[in-house]
This record gives sequence, structure tokens and C-alpha cells, in this order.
Amino acid sequence: MNPSTAMLTVIENEHSMKGLNEMMKHLFCLTFLIVAGLKAHCERPNVLFIVADDLNCAIGPYGDPAAVTPNLNRLASRGLTFENAYCQQAVCNPSRSSFLTGLRPATVKVDDLRKYFRDTAKGGATLITLPQHFKNHGYFCQNIGKIFHNMGDTQDRRSWSIDEVLYTGTHAADTVYNNTPAALRKTTFNKAPVTEALDVPDTAYRDGQIANLAAAMLREHPAGGQPFFVAVGFWRPHLPFVAPKKYWDLFDPQQIPLPESMVAPTGAPTIAMHDSREIRGYGGVPADRPFTNEEVRHFRHGYYASIAFMDAQIGKVLDALQESGHAENTIVAFTSDHGFHVGEQALWGKTSNFELDARVPLIIADPSQPAGHGKSTSSLAELVDLYPTLASLAGIDGDLNRRLQGDSLAEVISDPSVSVKDAAFTQHQHPFYGPPSNWQAWGYSVRTSDWRYTEWRSIENGEVIASELYDQVNDLHESSNVAAMHPDIVRSHSKRLAQQFDLVNKER
Repeated sequence: MNPSTAMLTVIENEHSMKGLNEMMKHLFCLTFLIVAGLKAHCERPNVLFIVADDLNCAIGPYGDPAAVTPNLNRLASRGLTFENAYCQQAVCNPSRSSFLTGLRPATVKVDDLRKYFRDTAKGGATLITLPQHFKNHGYFCQNIGKIFHNMGDTQDRRSWSIDEVLYTGTHAADTVYNNTPAALRKTTFNKAPVTEALDVPDTAYRDGQIANLAAAMLREHPAGGQPFFVAVGFWRPHLPFVAPKKYWDLFDPQQIPLPESMVAPTGAPTIAMHDSREIRGYGGVPADRPFTNEEVRHFRHGYYASIAFMDAQIGKVLDALQESGHAENTIVAFTSDHGFHVGEQALWGKTSNFELDARVPLIIADPSQPAGHGKSTSSLAELVDLYPTLASLAGIDGDLNRRLQGDSLAEVISDPSVSVKDAAFTQHQHPFYGPPSNWQAWGYSVRTSDWRYTEWRSIENGEVIASELYDQVNDLHESSNVAAMHPDIVRSHSKRLAQQFDLVNKER
């Protein structure tokens, strides 16, 4: 071998060694990143997201003495209860489309029971939903029950790792009556009976089946495995008010309290009210007269029984979470899509801008945030905040603030004395039921710490046609519209609405 060839061989060998060393370094770094990634993957918290349907804030942790909710109370003891949380529109599909996309109704453009956000929102085909965001970050995502709305083509399979179950159908179909052959029915009802109190097992209704499936999933999911985002959507206490008899038997019918006020607020504009047509569409409900006190008590009895039934199903899910070994690494969030009237203010149902429809129960239990366990906060919150909050608690929030319209409540959960917003916004059209051609006005509502102000604007020309102002410190039941007495408050809150909803604000 001549000197030149020898020198070349030495150089090649040196390059080979350097290349080998570099390759080993890269392999080491790659292995480190994989191990670190797997470690972070395993350490990420699970999420159990529980959603009720039509549940108002007159329940357990919120102090209603008539409600029987030991399991919601149990969840509240291990989490933070938000006393002032609000939906963005008090009806199922618009509310769910909003909080599951992290966008307000005016952005997602879902304002009725049929529209599908993928079709209506700008860039809807590529929107990333709350569960889809978790799925994109390595979570196993499962939907058991009603999470997205149940009517029309509004399910969203791409948000989940596997097919949804028990997520569709009508509420009237979830009755023993409609699952009994017509020839065997003792009575014929329109759509379904408004109440059922039969001696049947919990699994006679969807919520019993949903609880069993959710409990089985939690028990079977391997501890330390792929993190999960499991959404459990209960159908109760939505009308009809049906529950196994044992839940009705928890209450003395004669002790069911009547509402504090069963009349419209003094000075409330007619457009703020509605005809309670939802409940009047069920069998056994008078269609053409006010309800008697006995009927009011019976319907409210059904609502309380439905809540107790749902609460028992939540208990089964929480028991399974504890038994599975996942509890110490699982964030549990509980809420309702909106509130509900059961006779208060002469109203039955939702679809208004009043406090009882806009306000929702919200409990977030994060095992890693003990500061809020068993406590409550008066900090304002909105359902549109759920998406950024859960992502933040799971450590996968990234650049979400650039594409979502809510605020993370993580700071409040770590310190319940903190507040991240000074107003919550709700909207609703009037009348809700019927085609858009029948709509007369949009009501825009802002809730601050002391006031709820609602402004009704004509759909035809955008003019303000009515205003409401309720004192949330001295008149918790919204019994009197005091807009005329506080022009300065009206003026300042009207400006807040104009800014939030991009309205043309008229000088008042």
C-alpha cells in the first residue's frame, strides 16, 4: 500500500468512527426522547367528562334541600364547585356545539336543534373539537351517551377513537311506554307520558345502560396505559320526567316545594317569556290552562326523581373510577348543557335568557389541585371555558388561545379566590321553536357579579325593542325588572353587549 492509499484508509476509518459516534449520539438522543415521551404519555392525567341534560343549579352542592344528590356532593367534596357558571345558549344543540368546539354560538353558527357545526362554522370541516384535541395528543377517546346533540346529522365520529354508543334517538323514545307494544299499553299518550314511575331496573332507561358501560370501560382500561378522555352523557333529567319508582319513593309528594315565584317578573317584556310548549307536548299535560298546584308538585316531583336517578348513575361511574385505580390520575368535570325552569317565573323548560336557564352546575375535580377540594368559588365561568381549561390541566394547551374563545379556569382551580373574567354572556332568539322565519328578536344577555342585563334586538332592523335588568344581589329569583331605575347600569352593560356581540350600540 502506497502512502497515499494508507493515508486515505486512515481518513476513511476516522470518518467511519466519527460517523458511528454521531449515529450513536443520535440513537441515544432518540431513545431518550422516546423514553421521555412515553413517561410523559403515561403521566398525563385521564379525563372523565360527565354531562347532564337540562339540569339547573337547584341541586345538591348548590343547596336545594329537596334534591337528593349524594354522588354529586361526593364529587364536590373532591373538587371545586363553580357557583356562577353559564352556558352560551340555553338549548341543547347550540350549547353543546359551543362548548365542544370552544367557540361561541355566533361563531360556530349553530342556533337551532338541527344544524351541524361542521356545516355552519367557518372552516367547520377542519375544526378540532375538545375530544378530538385530546385524541390528537395520544388519548383514547370514547363517547358513551349524549355528548353532541342527538337530533339530525350532528354526531361527530372523527372526535372519537371508537364508535359512539347510546348517543342518538329522541327523549320520548327513552320510556317504558314507547318500548311497550301498542297492544299492551293501557293508555295512549301524545309522544310519551310526561312522567313514568314504574318498578323497573335502572337499565330500563338509557342512563342505566350508559352508567354500566362507562363503569365497565373504566374498570377494564389498564392502569398506566394510554391516557383516556371518556365523555359520559346522561339523558336525564330532560323531559319526559321518567325514572324507576324507587327514585320517586325518595320524596314525599306532599313535601315537594312549590317554586318561590310562579309569576313572570314584574316589568318583564313579553318577548322575554315563552309558552312552555316543550312540557305541554307530552301526554298528561293540560295544553290550554295554567297548571294547578297539585300538577306543579307532580311535575317537580318527576324532575327531582329524574335527578336522583341520574345521580345514582354518576355514583356507579365514580365507584368504578375508584375501583379501577385511575382515580388519583383522573380529572373529573361535571356540568349540564344549560339550566331549566320547573315552574319558576311561570316558565317550564329552557330557551330563555333568565338566570335559571343560563346558569349551569359546574364541578371540576383535579387530584393534583388540592387547594380547591371541597370548596366553591364565586368566580364567573362559561361553558366555552371548558375546552381550554381541560386542555390546560392536562398540559396540552399549547397555542389553543389563538383559536378558542373561552378562557382557561386552571388558575381558579389552583386558587379559588382568583377570577379570570368579569362577565359571562348568553344569547337566545324568540320564539325558539318554529322556523327562523318566525323569529322576532335576539336577546343578548350579560351576567356580571351584581347584575344580569338582557337586551332584545329586532331581527328585522337590529333596533333595541326591550331591555331587562335584574339585581343579582338583592333579587336572586329575578322577580322584578329594574332597568328603568338604573339607566347608568343599563348604559354600561349595553356597551358590553355591543362589544361582545359586535352590535351597533344605540345611545340610550
